[in-house]
Amino acid sequence: MTSLFQILMLLLNIVWFIVIAHVIMSWLINFQVLNLRQPLVAQIWDGLNRILEPVYSRVRNVVPSMGGLDLAPLIVLIAVAVARIVLTNNAAAFY
Repeated sequence: MTSLFQILMLLLNIVWFIVIAHVIMSWLINFQVLNLRQPLVAQIWDGLNRILEPVYSRVRNVVPSMGGLDLAPLIVLIAVAVARIVLTNNAAAFY
């Protein structure tokens, strides 16, 4: 059961880093540090959007719109942090 706990924590860590990478990349694109006309940047951006858009769209359906501010990544990060805390505090059930 320890391995199941470690796998779940690994998956949560991967989701955390993917969301952080998406947020940082969106800032760099908006501030024109990165250019979407570059093939590598466009491929990475498209891949991140394909992975995260299904999750973000579900969050956006629940959260009211805040004008131009997208809170979906923040809510996903909070959900991942909560899931980590719950798993860590209930780790005794896995052993």
